[in-house]
Amino acid sequence: MCAHQPSCPQPHDSAAHVVAAHPEQGWSLLCDGVIVFDDTGELLPDGRVIAPHRVLADRLAVAA
Repeated sequence: MCAHQPSCPQPHDSAAHVVAAHPEQGWSLLCDGVIVFDDTGELLPDGRVIAPHRVLADRLAVAA
């Protein structure tokens, strides 16, 4: 699916890169077969779901 040598990283590895982006639909396909969604959720190649892991607003740093 990609040009990683010797092979593509395992699913859910930060080394994976986007091979198909659909920002108008809110998702992107990574070279490891993972679909990532704009809400930070993920769909793994084996069908498992990673729930969105958003940062709560009260934990965000505010610039003054």
